[in-house]
Amino acid sequence: MQDTGVKDRILIVEDDADINRLLCKILQRGGYFPEQAFSGTEARLMLMANTYDLVLLDLMLPGMTGEEVLDYIRNERKLPLPVIILSAKGSLKDRVGLLLDGADDYLTKPFEPEEVLAHVCAVLRRSKRVQSENGEGRETAVFTCRNLSVYPQARRAMIKEVEIPLTVHEFDILLLLIQNPDKVYSRENLYEQVWKSGYYGEDNTVNVHVSNIRKKLARADPDGEYIQTVWGIGFKMKRGI
Repeated sequence: MQDTGVKDRILIVEDDADINRLLCKILQRGGYFPEQAFSGTEARLMLMANTYDLVLLDLMLPGMTGEEVLDYIRNERKLPLPVIILSAKGSLKDRVGLLLDGADDYLTKPFEPEEVLAHVCAVLRRSKRVQSENGEGRETAVFTCRNLSVYPQARRAMIKEVEIPLTVHEFDILLLLIQNPDKVYSRENLYEQVWKSGYYGEDNTVNVHVSNIRKKLARADPDGEYIQTVWGIGFKMKRGI
């Protein structure tokens, strides 16, 4: 099967900087795309802004506890992404309680690198199989514009095998533009389709988000310009070299 260059995106939630860095290196060596959070509150903000394939979650965190983050994922946001708990608490009661609360797996500290990768691989494989059985993950479409590739199902944007860290709304704007590269979207149209609410002409939200997308794309491809401003109308994808 051809490698699309899309890596599974994993959020590490661990307040111990040394353990967090170690997990990051382990996952990178395993071919994953890790991101780091050092508190429960930071993890919550990152989960609000981004899409992940898996969360490695410590329990004893500043801000929100690991249990509160798990409750946020499962009950408040109802996110389907798998969660592996990391904890020094290894009793049967602790493990069973967290699994019943919505965790998918449990790793007891200290752990070996091979053990981490084995658990991550198994949980992701199981998650993807469930998605396939439920009819999810069937979309294989990829939209491209020069060096930029956008994967709707995975909600990933890549330039030259480098993933662009977009927020939810930034990704939705970019996807709309690249799906219909010849269409010019007005600010009103983008606002209504992405934010799903009425546009009253006073909000600079769309301009700010488009500006942020441009900056992030430019960091990965300084010589490329992907979003064109059509003065007096709105925005479209810029074709050509």
